[in-house]
Parts: sequence; C-alpha cells; structure tokens
Amino acid sequence: MMPPPETMEVELSPSELERYDRQIMLFGVEGQAKLKKSKVMVAGLGGLGCPLAIYMTASGVGKLLLIDRERIELSNLSRQILHWTPDVGRLKVESAAEKLRELNPEVDVEAVAAEISEENARELVSEVDLVLDGIDNWKTRFLLNRACVELSKPFIHAGVYGMGGQMMTIIPGRGPCLRCLLPRPPPEVRPFPVLGTAPAVLAALQATEAIKILTGYGEPAVGKLLIYDGYTMSFREVRVSRRPDCPVCAAL
Repeated sequence: MMPPPETMEVELSPSELERYDRQIMLFGVEGQAKLKKSKVMVAGLGGLGCPLAIYMTASGVGKLLLIDRERIELSNLSRQILHWTPDVGRLKVESAAEKLRELNPEVDVEAVAAEISEENARELVSEVDLVLDGIDNWKTRFLLNRACVELSKPFIHAGVYGMGGQMMTIIPGRGPCLRCLLPRPPPEVRPFPVLGTAPAVLAALQATEAIKILTGYGEPAVGKLLIYDGYTMSFREVRVSRRPDCPVCAAL
C-alpha cells in the first residue's frame, strides 16, 4: 500500500465525528484524520468530475482543488449533476464550488477557472496529494499522467463513452501508467454519446480508489484496467503491465 500524505497531526471536531460516523466504522478515526489532511484535485467538472467532487467533499478531504475553464451549457445537465438549470452560462468551477461548500463546510474548496496545459500541469499537480481524472480529452489526460508520474502523485483515470467506460489506478513506481496502456493518444471524438449514469458509475469507482489510497484502507487496483459495460451490465478486468520502453515511467 502507498502511505497517505504525511502532514501535521489533525483532530476531528465533534461535528466531523458525527458527519463521518459510518465510514469511521470502516477505517477508524485515524483514517478519517488522514482524509482531512489530504489535498485532492478534480480535473474537469463534467460528467465524471461532478460526482467525483461530490463524493470527495462528502468523504471529508481537507482540500479539494477544482480545475475547469468551461461554462455550463443546457446539454450538460443530463449528466453533470452539480450544475442545475439556473446555472447555465456560469463557470463550471463556480457552480460546483458553491454547492460543495454547502454540502460540507468542513472542506476547503478552491475553484480555478483554467485550462490544464503544458505550462501549468506540473504546478497544479504539485499542490495536491492525488489527482482524479474528470477530463474529456486524451491530450490533457496525458499531460496529467506525466506530471503525476514525475511528481510521484497517484492518478486515477477514467473515461466514458455511451453506456460504459474504463477506470485505471496509477501509482507511480508501483505499476503501469496511462502511457503504458496507451502508447499513442487515441483519436478524439467530440461530441460523443453518453448516458448520464455511465460517468456516475465510473466516478464512484474512482472516488473509492482515492479514499482507499488516502486512508491506507484496502488494496488499490494497480496494474488493471476495469471496463464497465452498462448495456450488458457487466464488468471486465484486463491486466496491464509496465512497458520497459514507456516514455513516461520507464525510468522509475
């Protein structure tokens, strides 16, 4: 298991002990304190990012960094559940941060309206302990994958299409990275069909992996690609190995 971030000791208030009571039954007060010490990035506030942000906020991470440059469109609302009809036209990070702060005022929510790029990816990743992939394009995913590998930060990837998608947990040095799985960027298809529940399923899996890594509870799904098919309601696991010639993680 990868150890959770090491920072100063924190205490849980009586309200936090009550709020997180059911999950404290799983990983104890110590695990909850580790969550409170953690800083997590949700990259993208779309179909994946919205439920990711909700679950990470509800779980009690210390700080949540939200990154997205886009504004809300009406066609987003069937799957991007943090954004509601009156929010159309607003920045996604502002809409999301407003509701998340109401959901859990114990969490420090920072909203950054920016595009992740070659210039800022490493700086953004350096501010957090773990990165959650809510991105809808492979170029940006590969930027985050590289930054996370170079900075030794866990990166939990997911992608969706139609009624299904895939998830992979990347812990640098312990298993393969995203470029081991995909040596070349797949073709970008936009717009693409999505049933709103598909990203919700994948995001719940991502959030579960994030909480496990941050608390040290459970075994992360390193070295495997989990494929979800909502049409047949089935899951499939594909083993993924590190590539000795991977341009990103081969030197680790």
